[in-house]
Amino acid sequence: MNLELVPEPTSFLSEAELLARLLYRDALMLVVDKPAGIAVHRGPNGGENFESYFPMLRFGLPRAPALAHRLDRDTSGCLVLGRHHKALEKLGLLFKQGKIEKTYWAIVEGGPVEEEGLIDLPLGRLDESRGWWMKVDPRGQPAQTRWLVLARSENHAFLALEPLTGRTHQLRVHCAALGWPILGDPIYGRGGGLQLHARAIKIPLYKNKPPILVEAPTPKAMSRALAECGLEDASEVSAAAAPI
Repeated sequence: MNLELVPEPTSFLSEAELLARLLYRDALMLVVDKPAGIAVHRGPNGGENFESYFPMLRFGLPRAPALAHRLDRDTSGCLVLGRHHKALEKLGLLFKQGKIEKTYWAIVEGGPVEEEGLIDLPLGRLDESRGWWMKVDPRGQPAQTRWLVLARSENHAFLALEPLTGRTHQLRVHCAALGWPILGDPIYGRGGGLQLHARAIKIPLYKNKPPILVEAPTPKAMSRALAECGLEDASEVSAAAAPI
């Protein structure tokens, strides 16, 4: 079965539509469900970017929140924002120390033979002319990704991916390198609408409280591929209930 991929709409301009994507809020941070197809920040050539909407998320503070990390333009899901400078410093340190756990959902072409595993392949820049495009490079930076098969179909597999390191395009390059590129990947696959979703994030933000777990709902653009894998309602798969 060939899937005709339909990118998720990204033209949400109203405050109400943006607030509908707010997944978590406290005094230090926000977690927002970023749609696929929009850059998180303004690039050198301008264009629509998610960051330009952040002033609508001040909630009484004098300044807009700011990005604590990044997601690729074509990736949807949990995006963490710091509400002020001290919050950004704290979140930045947690990301740097690898204390924040991230779970991504991906539909891949074909799929692995095993049910779970670890990808341990260093990554480096493809070449100077390709910007942030990456490749497996023995001389590159260490990169590790845990993966778990959640469901299968004849042509695709539905995976949970946990990046243990935070390299650019890590999940996309790792999956492609093992022969099962992420469905719809315009750089490392065949294009058509990247099926990669930042499903959940777990943040140990407060010393005397349990880590904060936030989950993003399944994007509509993944629904058909998930249905083919036998999951009519992917919300039944909880990142909390099925950790890698």
